Amino acid sequence: MVALFLTSMGVAAAADGTAATLAPPAAASSAPAHLDKLGDHTNVGNGWDRVEHYRDTRSGFAQEQFPPDGRGDQDGQRVTFFGGDAQPHSAEFLLYHAPGWDAATERRPVLLVHGANDTPDRAWANPGESGDYGCGRSTCPSTGLMQDLVAEGIPVFAVGFAHKQGDNLLQAQHVGNAVALIRDKTGADKVDVVGWSKGMMSARMYVSSVAPAWGSGYAGDVGRLILIGGPNGGYDYPFAHGWAHNFTIWPECGGTVNAPSPHTRMTCYGAYTHHPEFSFVSDSGWDVYPGQRQMLARWDHVYGINTAAQDWYTTYHGGQGFYTRGPGIQAAIDAGSLISQIRAAGTPGDVSVYLLAGGAPTITGIWNETRGPSDGVVFVSSALDTTGIGDVGGTRLAGAVNHLELGWHPTARDQIISWLQ
Repeated sequence: MVALFLTSMGVAAAADGTAATLAPPAAASSAPAHLDKLGDHTNVGNGWDRVEHYRDTRSGFAQEQFPPDGRGDQDGQRVTFFGGDAQPHSAEFLLYHAPGWDAATERRPVLLVHGANDTPDRAWANPGESGDYGCGRSTCPSTGLMQDLVAEGIPVFAVGFAHKQGDNLLQAQHVGNAVALIRDKTGADKVDVVGWSKGMMSARMYVSSVAPAWGSGYAGDVGRLILIGGPNGGYDYPFAHGWAHNFTIWPECGGTVNAPSPHTRMTCYGAYTHHPEFSFVSDSGWDVYPGQRQMLARWDHVYGINTAAQDWYTTYHGGQGFYTRGPGIQAAIDAGSLISQIRAAGTPGDVSVYLLAGGAPTITGIWNETRGPSDGVVFVSSALDTTGIGDVGGTRLAGAVNHLELGWHPTARDQIISWLQ
């Protein structure tokens, strides 16, 4: 959760740093012919009504790498939903249905898109599923935005990705798949989409037709796009606070978090170890976190660097420090960030875009982003960056809410419901 676009024609950077041609907008349709339904589950926890398992049969999808120690594997009921596979293929996705999804209503359906290292369950239906502090504070509620929207009479769905830190180019295709399925199920002309944190990327990329050459473009089927805690202007948190950030990741230091590290080598308890699988850039055949690389942008010219951190200079700029070695943020950006393309491109003028930022850097258990106003991970000025947005429907700073609270906190909930009115 912590580690955390273009117009219809042009060029974007693919996950491997090569060019990806933007597909032309797809014709309006209902359920895509390239989807195979693999499973339908009705014995579902956390208040959901049903979960459907799909596979996109197009050949462009590749099997993404998972961390070898299992920290990125699917868990809980998600393993069952993915057919018993804890490391499902990135061509697969889940479509969650909330109670009342098929009720007769004039309300436009909503698709919820979760963020990094998260699931539709913890993000939207049970913020306490991963235990205390998983929701951004010491005690967590057992219901979330899903239940709140259902109480408003809104048909609610959520997409679940195969890879918790996956390539946003691939996940944007599944956002489009999910929107098409929802339209087919409900008869709705358009769907409202809510993207949280890294989920902002795939949601915004879909409506802007950022796609691989083999992919589908925007089908004109989104009404409102609500982006909460999203790095619209990018983020550099892991590189600015690398030493403290690394201790949550590096196994020899006791780290277990599924997130990329700004380093490829680090000394823990006297042992200098190499973990290329945690790198932001491809290293020794490993490239597990392209989706995080795609969100990077430099903020050192605005807020500086955390000079109190060990090896701060080499962590940010690259090279060998006293305890660590890493490529530096610019090398990671050059390897495939999409932020500059997002800002230069724009969203369609007929999609109303709303931006919600948290303003409380108070997340327990992590090194909070305090170089400038932030929600603990993403700068307020990044989350509220409207560059390239064709129609800004509204912006809001929830000053007392941190990054992990944005999906369930009453202030955030009430604002999202208001925008969906």
